[in-house]
Amino acid sequence: MLDPIGRDEARDMARRELDKQIYQRDKPSWLERMWDRFSEWLQNLFSHAAQPKAHGNGGGWVSIVVIVVIALVAVALVVWLMWDRRNPRSKKDPLLEDKPSSALDHRDAAERLAAEGQWAEAIRERLRAIARDLEERAVLAPRPGRTADELAAEAGEAVPELADALRAGVRIFDDVWYGDRPGTAERYAQVKELDERLRAARPKPLEPDGPTPAGVGADDADGGQRW
Repeated sequence: MLDPIGRDEARDMARRELDKQIYQRDKPSWLERMWDRFSEWLQNLFSHAAQPKAHGNGGGWVSIVVIVVIALVAVALVVWLMWDRRNPRSKKDPLLEDKPSSALDHRDAAERLAAEGQWAEAIRERLRAIARDLEERAVLAPRPGRTADELAAEAGEAVPELADALRAGVRIFDDVWYGDRPGTAERYAQVKELDERLRAARPKPLEPDGPTPAGVGADDADGGQRW
């Protein structure tokens, strides 16, 4: 005959059995338990805030204040997460350097950097190629100190059908170059595609800076068509 199992021993055996992984499968995680407690706390706050005058100790008003604070913190967190966190330099740093260069130079440099996996530098060079190309085609007037944001705004007026794509391309550059976000092949491909679409586009003619001489048309005021 088997020896009878005592109460304490049976309890220990049951505890060991229940500690097995198979019984823990449906047990909520610590994060789920914390969320449940937080949700219960919020519900309690809302129930107190529903009728602030019904609580003689002013607990309802305290609940309202706490809810407002939580809402403000949540909004601030969302804004912080969605904000591109650009460095202020992105609105000040000129995109092109002072030394002479061509759009082809920047495209070649971009492709070389992309082949080496230096995506941030490749994205910058490709955006520089866009800026220089638009200047070479007289879509934009050459202007030292033009920033990436200014490029998007000015080129968007000349090529309105690509204005959104220009802003998106500059956003990629700002995020990668100033916002500490990683450059990737996909982001470089987006800027490269923007370059190709702009090369195929027929922008609006550039407005002359001064009055056009008599007998000179808009197309030949500065030596040729403005595209």
